[in-house]
Amino acid sequence: MEKQDIRICCSLGDEPARIVRSKDYDRLFILTDENTELHSLPLLKEALQDIPFTPVSIPAGDLHKNIDTLSSVWTALSQGGASRKSLLLNLGGGMVTDLGGFAAATFKRGIRYANLPTTLLSMVDAAVGGKTGINFCGLKNEVGAFCPADTVLICTQFLHTLDRRNLASGYAEMLKHGLISTRAHWAELLKRQPGDTSDAGQLTRLIEESVRIKERIVSQDPYEKGLRKALNLGHTVGHAFESFTFHTDHPALHGYAVAWGLVCELYLSARLTGFPTEALHQTTRFIHEHWGHLTFSCDDYPALYSLMLHDKKNTGGTINFTLLRDIGDIALNQTAGRDLIYEALDYYRETCE
Repeated sequence: MEKQDIRICCSLGDEPARIVRSKDYDRLFILTDENTELHSLPLLKEALQDIPFTPVSIPAGDLHKNIDTLSSVWTALSQGGASRKSLLLNLGGGMVTDLGGFAAATFKRGIRYANLPTTLLSMVDAAVGGKTGINFCGLKNEVGAFCPADTVLICTQFLHTLDRRNLASGYAEMLKHGLISTRAHWAELLKRQPGDTSDAGQLTRLIEESVRIKERIVSQDPYEKGLRKALNLGHTVGHAFESFTFHTDHPALHGYAVAWGLVCELYLSARLTGFPTEALHQTTRFIHEHWGHLTFSCDDYPALYSLMLHDKKNTGGTINFTLLRDIGDIALNQTAGRDLIYEALDYYRETCE
């Protein structure tokens, strides 16, 4: 997998126009969801300086990251005259960059695409690293492909369009990056309010650090054969929590589910690999304070366990976790039985009280 061209700026300026003009393409398509079509596309259109494009809009929300929406994007590309030399620009959060990247990876066996993430979550996670995909059969990211964007333009100007919940959702992935990197970076993240954008310079620096952490890992293991699994910390339980909420009136934002998953997986780390209990309790308190908690009962444990069994990282029906021995000391390919997983769910519920 080729190294991605990642650019970070505080305002769009003429950077989108320079990026697009540097590509050898015949037609430009811009994918948005209903929210970014309203709030972000006008900014991008101005920055493109009259470069012609065909807009493609899809419904907002992770519930629409499915085969029907993907098919609608394929249809729009086909009806718009897209060829293998066309360029797709994905303007949106993780749902848009995931689905748009997969559409580009598969249309005519692959066209070029660029990501312009508009949420904190997509800036530090979804838009970077080359993972694309959709949800399928009620399971998170069940179908997809590794296909990196030609260019990722991270513009912190878009953060001003976000509410606190969406900022906090992205910050959860940054907290995960802190846990798998250094104690100093983890400690610095615990000092901030996840939804605070008042110090734009500091937030931009923390975003850059998160992107560097992910880039460094992906460059060493682009197809997740080994080290890249470190980025899955919190995600085995987190994806189960997220999928569990798909069937409720309040589906969880991805980052919230990851934050809740971190509580359980750090508990497993303390039980299985010696993760310090002080760091466990400190991180747990921070997560419950800023991300609240998911309400479920012990009667829901079998359903959550069943969802974990469908995780893509599993082999032979054994649930596979990325755990930590300490901050930055990663323990890959760890397993836990049903009883210990239920114990971790108990810990989660008990610490919510």
